[in-house]
Amino acid sequence: MELHVIDENFTVCKLEDCSGVDPNTPWCFLSRTDEEISLVCPTGRVPANTLVREDGWRAFRVQGVLDFSLVGILAQISGILAEGKISLFAVSTYNTDYILIKESDFGRALALLEQSGCRIH
Repeated sequence: MELHVIDENFTVCKLEDCSGVDPNTPWCFLSRTDEEISLVCPTGRVPANTLVREDGWRAFRVQGVLDFSLVGILAQISGILAEGKISLFAVSTYNTDYILIKESDFGRALALLEQSGCRIH
């Protein structure tokens, strides 16, 4: 598996509404359910109407377009990280998966994944 490190610092936040979100911002992951509006974005792009935020995340993506028939990609990554006692926040898009790790654990997470055979770029 090939993983690409994203050179950005991220924030995970809960919003009051979507009015302050620019969906054209690179690395903008917005989700809305019947209970909440969540946003993952670069730390410097957090909107003013944020209710709760957690800074200090780094991310990597699973490189390439993942076919919907592929099974176990996130399970494999999360299993490796769980064994290392590292929590994650996952975001999936149409093409691939993005994994966010707290910055304090990011280097160790990459080392564990590399030791398990993942290629890190």
